[in-house]
Amino acid sequence: MHDSQALPYLLHGKERRVWGDSAYRGQREVIRKYARHARDFTQEKATNNHPLSDQQRSRNRTKSQVRAKVEHCFLIIKRIFGFNKVRYRGLAKNLNRLQVTCALTNLFSARNHLLRVAA
Repeated sequence: MHDSQALPYLLHGKERRVWGDSAYRGQREVIRKYARHARDFTQEKATNNHPLSDQQRSRNRTKSQVRAKVEHCFLIIKRIFGFNKVRYRGLAKNLNRLQVTCALTNLFSARNHLLRVAA
């Protein structure tokens, strides 16, 4: 199942903003239904007959910059620490592994940031 189809299960109702790529473009009604006070920050999508205006492209770029910071953490978790698949080890062991991986991702990101600042 694509995660855009699981959107009703991901929203808890207290969101103020919902960020997503162009796959979430048709989910505006779902966002309004499950998160009434949330603003829709999904990417706008162009079609052959209706290209994006300069203003829409600028807004998409801003949204992409925010999303890229979040998506980069998932890249580190999946590619560097190998958290692609979760094997059945029991909920407690999988939760422990995920929490340790997230903590290591924070340390890895902080290290990279410090190396960039020092250079």
